[in-house]
Amino acid sequence: MTETWDDINEQVKADWKADTTPFERVYEIIEQTHEGQSAAEIADHALVSEPTARRHCKSLVNTGFAETDQDGQTTLYKRNSDRVLMSRIRELREEATRTELLDGIKDMKAEIRRYEDRYEVVSPEELAQQLDADETEGWDDLSAWRTTRQNLAVAHAALAYDEASHQLAV
Repeated sequence: MTETWDDINEQVKADWKADTTPFERVYEIIEQTHEGQSAAEIADHALVSEPTARRHCKSLVNTGFAETDQDGQTTLYKRNSDRVLMSRIRELREEATRTELLDGIKDMKAEIRRYEDRYEVVSPEELAQQLDADETEGWDDLSAWRTTRQNLAVAHAALAYDEASHQLAV
């Protein structure tokens, strides 16, 4: 069975390489990179040479899509987290009305209060310190709480961005 999967994986890689440019493949890898990767690692994943990966990574850094970190003398590339955040804020602002944002914020605050009351803690970090490794439901709630908290922050930012945009237009 492993041989069949290896054949399928190789075919998928070959199809991806045939259907995309080297730049598109590097872009896709960077888009999925939260932790920095070297040009060699990106090249391996993107099915390009290391110089090609480095050239495209530098272009993505110059356009603001990617950012760099240093690990000794090695440059690590990853997607620009500020750009991702601003994209989420703009997307939410365009998809939701002010009333929908306010209602969503109210609902998320209520959900967070339910977690606080249920576990008698004030943060997901405090909950993590109290959970045993085998408490599946608690860990699921912890993950959902963190996600809700992140979404709440983005919703607040979208609301503030919307307000600032209206004020600047006046």
